[in-house]
Amino acid sequence: MLPSTTSMPEVGVQNAGQVLDAARRVVVKIGSSLLVDSASGDVDKAWLDAMAGDVARLRTAGKAIIVVSSGAVALGRRRLGLSADARLDEKQAAAAVGQSILMQAWSAALTAHDLVAGQVLLTREDTERRRRWLNARATLEALLTLAVVPVVNENDTVATEEIRYGDNDRLAARTAQLARADLLVLLSDVDGLYTADPRRDPGAIHIPFLADLTPEALAAAEGPNSQTGVGSGGMVTKLMAARIARSAGCSTLILSGAARAPLSALERGARATLIAAPGTPMTAYKQWIAGSLEPAGVLVVDDGAAVALARGKSLLASGVSEVRGDFDSGDCVRVVGPSGPLGMGLAAYAAGDCRRIQGRNSRDFEALLGWKGPGVAIHRDDLVLTS
Repeated sequence: MLPSTTSMPEVGVQNAGQVLDAARRVVVKIGSSLLVDSASGDVDKAWLDAMAGDVARLRTAGKAIIVVSSGAVALGRRRLGLSADARLDEKQAAAAVGQSILMQAWSAALTAHDLVAGQVLLTREDTERRRRWLNARATLEALLTLAVVPVVNENDTVATEEIRYGDNDRLAARTAQLARADLLVLLSDVDGLYTADPRRDPGAIHIPFLADLTPEALAAAEGPNSQTGVGSGGMVTKLMAARIARSAGCSTLILSGAARAPLSALERGARATLIAAPGTPMTAYKQWIAGSLEPAGVLVVDDGAAVALARGKSLLASGVSEVRGDFDSGDCVRVVGPSGPLGMGLAAYAAGDCRRIQGRNSRDFEALLGWKGPGVAIHRDDLVLTS
């Protein structure tokens, strides 16, 4: 299994290459302008092959990599002969055609490095409604466990204007949040944030590091940098994405993807803007469980389970002595021991199933439930103790 998130060193004294080196789970967002050749309208195979080499090298270094890739609509539009101002239904048709072209290109590029690509299509609802969020998270975790490189894109074939992200910067940030990544890399047509648009003002000064997204930084993106970036998102959307990632304990790097193998270039010292995040993804996730969710039920556990939880273990069904309430899998429940409340967490099973497996060993679950599910009642990553 590939490693999950881990604590990153203090980024204030790190350069961008060192931050990439320290990260264990990385989401890389790639825009249409980088992936699709503007002259031919086809996939830029040379650029993609070099990017796949970057992904393979980072995977060899022990990192879990998730790619958020634009390009489906652009590729499908060319194949169907549609204009750039096509209607929504025409764009959805273009996406339906282009997604297969895009995935075929990614699959071929990654296969050359003995890697398997897995397509994940998301809409905004998938990352904002908790039940869908949990399902999407489980899919990503399963893909990473199986050593697959997830290639995420917005599900433009079914998304209406009301449920679309509209730009893949924010989709990438939500994916980073979903996957508990510790680094989000946004490839752009510029090498980060400047005090002014560097294409218009030769005196523009590059900003290599932001400890926080201050109003001044946001104003810089909305003003002199408003035209930087291509596709449906510019520098403003990148900083908005960084804000989402930051709330999940995930740092963000904005760098140019114009050169081939941009992540290799970063490690060789290419310029970028690093936006630091406080804490870690796991800390932010557990704060969300502890402070944002109302328990829907109670799991009462025995002394042995209480001791195991205090040692950092998951809650096993064999240690559950009573199930109270009516809740679904993924709902927040309170955990109570013989001496009182112990904490709260996300239930791996609905209340009815919890009652069937309480006090039983995980090897009995499939016979009791009729299907093979998680081996725990609450995973330790989804559990917050009160002490």
